[in-house]
Amino acid sequence: MERKPWGTLQGQEIERFTLDLGGGARAEITNFGGALVRLFVPDREGNLDNVVLGYENLEEYVACTQSMGILVGRHANRIEDAKFTLGDTTYQLAANDGRNHLHGGPGGFGKVIWEPEIVETEFGSALKLSYLSPDGEEGYPGNLQVEVTYSPAPGQGGLCIHYVATSDQTTVVNLTNHAYFDLTGGSGSILDHKLQLDADFFTPINSEGIPTGEIHKVAGTPLDFRKMTPMGQGIDADHEQIRAGKGYDHNWIINGLEDGLKRAARVEEPTTGRMMEVWTTKPGIQFYSGNFLKGEPHAYRSGFCLETQFFPNSLRFAHFPRAILPAGERYEHTTIYDFLQAR
Repeated sequence: MERKPWGTLQGQEIERFTLDLGGGARAEITNFGGALVRLFVPDREGNLDNVVLGYENLEEYVACTQSMGILVGRHANRIEDAKFTLGDTTYQLAANDGRNHLHGGPGGFGKVIWEPEIVETEFGSALKLSYLSPDGEEGYPGNLQVEVTYSPAPGQGGLCIHYVATSDQTTVVNLTNHAYFDLTGGSGSILDHKLQLDADFFTPINSEGIPTGEIHKVAGTPLDFRKMTPMGQGIDADHEQIRAGKGYDHNWIINGLEDGLKRAARVEEPTTGRMMEVWTTKPGIQFYSGNFLKGEPHAYRSGFCLETQFFPNSLRFAHFPRAILPAGERYEHTTIYDFLQAR
């Protein structure tokens, strides 16, 4: 694995690591925010292009407000009213998305410096990032020890992200990666990408992007991606859920909720032939169509996210899988972005 200095921050060295994924694919990751900076994948002709949105330098990641490729925590997505209750205690968080809390707050895991370590796996060299989130950071209880490992996936060309966390107090944890993908390698639009989500149900949102606690069938709505469907086909449909999300910004309930590692999504890009599958142990996946991207270097709807997660706002609803980690227990989840042979 190649590692290079990438600047300094708060007196600490920030590095950029290049991970060989096999089959010509490679990933570039920095220990600031654990961000996936670049991901090179071959097209049907064998040409390598970067298929994730990112920035050229550290300073841009420090200033970024779009969660570009970062590790998100302690709690990915939205928490209503920026507070939650565990036992008899209510914890107040930062309201950084209107009245709500988003992606762990302004000082979440995407804005911290992780301790890097190169480790060996059966599929090749991997990058393990470690961080101790102290009790009270961003309002969350407990000293939370987190390890996230980026490694080559089984086979050729895939990226595996493995998350582990433990806490000395009962807390909430919902970790994910916020990569924006564009399988064209830089066309500036994701609308012609074809998406399949292995999900029969989704969690409807209100006008603030907050799940209401309802569970609806995708059938008969623009949120039905059970078959390969162009992302742009229903993105501006006259439908209350599309209006609420200003496009797609919803959580789908992955089929096989109680299973282990399962496929959640498949994406095909017709001009390059690139194909990606998302596999995860998480129960939900957020498809976000880049509705709030704007200007240079990342234009409106120039990237899409497929964030594996516990459902947003799950702490409000007992019938949702809840992102609660009891003291001394182990949080452990895996997500694989598997790039299939282009055709």
